[in-house]
Amino acid sequence: MDSLKPSSAPTKNKLAKTFHKVIHLRKASKSLSSTGFCLLIPQDPKLKNNSQRFDKDNNNDEARSRNRAAMEAFAAKLFATISAVKAAYAELQMAQFPYNCEAIQSADEAVVYELKSLSELKQSFLKKQLDSSPPHVTMLLAEIQEQQSLMKMFDITMNKMRSELDIKESEISALHNELNDAIANNKFLEKRLDSSGQFSIIESVKLSDANPSSFNGVLHYAVRSVRSFVKLMIREMESSNWDIDSAAGAIEPELVFPKPNHRCFAFESFVCREIFDGFNSPHFLLPNDSKSSDEQGRFVFLDRFKKLKSVNPIQFLKNNPNSAFGKFARTKYLRLVHPKMETSFSGNLSQRKMINSGEFPETGFFAAFAEMARRVWLLHCFAFSFDQEVNIFQVGKNCRFSEVYMDSVTDDALFTAAECGGVDGGFRVAFTVVPGFKIGKTVIQSQVYLFPASTPAKR
Repeated sequence: MDSLKPSSAPTKNKLAKTFHKVIHLRKASKSLSSTGFCLLIPQDPKLKNNSQRFDKDNNNDEARSRNRAAMEAFAAKLFATISAVKAAYAELQMAQFPYNCEAIQSADEAVVYELKSLSELKQSFLKKQLDSSPPHVTMLLAEIQEQQSLMKMFDITMNKMRSELDIKESEISALHNELNDAIANNKFLEKRLDSSGQFSIIESVKLSDANPSSFNGVLHYAVRSVRSFVKLMIREMESSNWDIDSAAGAIEPELVFPKPNHRCFAFESFVCREIFDGFNSPHFLLPNDSKSSDEQGRFVFLDRFKKLKSVNPIQFLKNNPNSAFGKFARTKYLRLVHPKMETSFSGNLSQRKMINSGEFPETGFFAAFAEMARRVWLLHCFAFSFDQEVNIFQVGKNCRFSEVYMDSVTDDALFTAAECGGVDGGFRVAFTVVPGFKIGKTVIQSQVYLFPASTPAKR
């Protein structure tokens, strides 16, 4: 019996399968070596959902950013339109003052147009139909519009201020004209007052029946000329850049004036002190006048009064340079007007040289002085035409105020003194401004400048 050999078919099939696997693996390795490593991982469903959510969030952020930019552009456009409305309304107001029909109509149309723009923006916002143009373009245009509106507002404000400035300048000009008219009117009234005083007082004086009342009238007539001369002297000082405080302090060194306009009383005191010096003497203490009191009789003074009561003082001095009044005017001018003062006022000493040589200038300053000298001379002549004795007196510094002998040159001092509980104890005399006079037993009050007794006069 033939022995049984094992069948080779199953073995061949198994070998074929193994060879096929080897061949397949070799092809796969070759393919990987040529294309690079590639790892295929099955996709997780959770990762896929996260990716989709991330894309959705990015889309939402972009949408919110676009909406925010659109709202900012809308707000910028809204504020620019409001600025345009304000500018148009301001232009409408300016067109009404002064009234301009065409400008009012144009400004009214501009206001209506801008209000319509605001209404359109409101409707767009309610309907959520914002501007479709790019937001940065809208914001840029809104910025330009707002700047234009601001420029228009600035122009309107400048025009308004120019208009107000023109009105103020016209008011100032009108006030200057009124001031000049008032000054001219005051000068005219002053001249009329002087002239009326000359005729009503001087011409009405009856020398045969002289009395204290008429003497008081002639005194006021003389004091007015003193004050006119003092005003002129202060104006000359100011024009020459004098320190008025220092000049007043040189006259009254121990006094501080509470008000600037009180400084004039110091100058008035100085002028009165010089011009009235020697008043008690019959010949007014004139130099080189050797006539005795007996020879200076009453009728001599009456004659002098008549000659000078209605004349121009400068013309009289030119015609009578060596008269008693000529000597008086020459002496008083040289004492009253210091050479430095004259040089400061006129730049030279020509007036002084003329007066020393017996001539008299015709300047405004000397004319004011000559008129003052004439009136004081008339007062002196009138005083010595009395049958009874006339004496001049000054009140000493720090004397207690007395209503019998004194009158205050400032009314506010008396009011303050009354508040202090009494005039006599409240104030004392700083200096005499205008001297007083005694005619027999009659007293004509001196005019004094007062200071509170509780306040020291020293600086």
